[in-house]
Amino acid sequence: MSTTLDSALVADLAGEVSGSVLGPQDAGYDAARAVHNGLIDRRPALIVRCRTTNDVVAALALARRAGLEVSIRGGDHNVAGRAVTDGGVMIDLAEMKGIAIDPDEATATAEGGVIWAELNDAAAEHGLAVTGGAVSGTGIAGYTLGGGLGWLMAKYGLAADNLLTVEFVTAEGDVLRADARSHADLFWALRGGGGNFGVATSFTYRLHPVQTIVGGLIAHPIVAAPELLRFYRDAVADAPDDLTVFAGLVHAPDGSGAKLSALVVFHTGDPVEAERDLEPFKTWGSPLLVEVGPMPYPVMNTILDAGFPAGSLNYWLSSFTRGLPDELIDITVERFANVPSPMT
Repeated sequence: MSTTLDSALVADLAGEVSGSVLGPQDAGYDAARAVHNGLIDRRPALIVRCRTTNDVVAALALARRAGLEVSIRGGDHNVAGRAVTDGGVMIDLAEMKGIAIDPDEATATAEGGVIWAELNDAAAEHGLAVTGGAVSGTGIAGYTLGGGLGWLMAKYGLAADNLLTVEFVTAEGDVLRADARSHADLFWALRGGGGNFGVATSFTYRLHPVQTIVGGLIAHPIVAAPELLRFYRDAVADAPDDLTVFAGLVHAPDGSGAKLSALVVFHTGDPVEAERDLEPFKTWGSPLLVEVGPMPYPVMNTILDAGFPAGSLNYWLSSFTRGLPDELIDITVERFANVPSPMT
C-alpha cells in the first residue's frame, strides 16, 4: 500500500463498502488498473471497485481524509487514460451494471459501469434504442458526459440530448438527482462537460423506436480517397435525418497493411427509402467491398469493434473543422499515405 495512505483508513473503507478494495500488493490490482489503451500505465494508491452509490460516497470520503486525487473509471475507453490516477484513489464503477427499461415510458436507467453493448441489447428487447457508442465496448458514462456521437444522432440527437436524469455524487459526498428542473445548471454542464464535476452513478435516457436498420461497410482503394471524400462531403450535406455516414482512411483488417478509403453507412428509416438513399453511396466509383444490408441496431454497433482492440497502444489527437474543404481533404490523404502503423 502506498505510504500516503493510512492502513486504518483503508481497513475502515474495506469494511464499509460492498465492493472490493485493492492496493498495489493485492491480487488483481494490475488487471484492475489496466484500461482499454495499453499505453496507459499508472498506479493508483487504491482502487475501490464500487457496487453501489454508497460505495462511491465512502471512497470519496477516504480520498478527502487522505488528501488524495480521485479518478473515475466507467467503461475504461477514454484514450487519454484519465480513469487512472498515479498515487491517488481510483473509483471503479465496472461492477455497477444495473439496467432498467420502462417500455411504456420509453426510458432506460443504467448504472455507471454499463457499456453500450449491454444497454443496446436490453433496449432492443423492447424495440427501443438511444444514440450510443459506435464501438460496443464503450462505457455509457464517459461517452454521455462528453456528448456522445453515434448512428442515431442525425435523427434523435447526441446521447447527451437524450439524457433525462443523472444520479450524481459530489466531491463532498452529497448524492443528487440532476435533471431539467432539479440542479438544472449541473444537469446542463453534465451534458457535454465531461467528468469534471463529481461521479455520475446512474443515467436515465429517453428511448426511441428502432428495430431493423440498414447499414454496413463500403471500401475503396486508397487512390480513390480524394474524390471519395469530396463525394462524401457533398452527399451528406443534404442527407435525410434517417441517414448517417462516417468516412475514414483505414488499413485493411486482414493485417496486410493495405490502405483503404471507406464509408460506414447507417439508415434507420423505411427499407424502401433506405435503398433509395444508400444507392448513391453503394454505386459510387469502383468499390472493393460493399457489405450493406438489414441488421438489428445492436449489431450495427459492433461492426467497428475489431478496429479498436483492447490493449493496443493508442495515441490520439482530434480537432473540429468548419466543413471539409478540398485543402483539408488533400492534406489528410497525404498524411495518411505516410503513417507507419497498420493500426492507424
